[in-house]
Amino acid sequence: MEYLRNKLIILFFFLLLGCSSIPNNTSSSCSIFNERYLWYKHTKKVEKKWGTPIYVQLAIIKMESDFDWLAKPPRKKIFKVIPFKRPSSSFGYSQAVKGTWDQYKKETGNKLATRARFKDSVDFIGWYTNKTESILKISKQNAFKQYIAYHEGWRNYKYYKKNKKVIRLAKKVSKQSNIYKKQLLKCRNSLNKKKYIIF
Repeated sequence: MEYLRNKLIILFFFLLLGCSSIPNNTSSSCSIFNERYLWYKHTKKVEKKWGTPIYVQLAIIKMESDFDWLAKPPRKKIFKVIPFKRPSSSFGYSQAVKGTWDQYKKETGNKLATRARFKDSVDFIGWYTNKTESILKISKQNAFKQYIAYHEGWRNYKYYKKNKKVIRLAKKVSKQSNIYKKQLLKCRNSLNKKKYIIF
């Protein structure tokens, strides 16, 4: 009985790794979805629910975590050597901070949502970009300005022109978003024809 339980634990562990590992080519939307078909279903659902294009969702995740489900900001270092605390509570695919994540769960009723799950992370991005459009009147198709609001927060968005770093990052997100968009034009029909699979 104990042997069987150990085998099941090992099997579950490998299945978890298979679902959560980083895709081989995170620069290609078609490659990502061919490898992680359920991710396509999740991003498609978010696009329908919140109106946030799939390519914008992916571009934000690419910049924030490069699809690493356990991503955290690097620790600060004392005297450039001794590890210290992290600069923020950002975590997971979306790099959402704890306070904003709690707000998302409260407003959507998604109480069991976790930042390490792709499904919840893209739904969070849909919710956030939808609020950005409502608060700041920024189109969900505008990856450049949406990312600035995502990175800086709704209150600090108006100061972004003084922040060269965030402008540089937002330009990268916008460029990657356009790349993902063009790639999806080539593979979306075939993705839509695929049958539902578990892994």
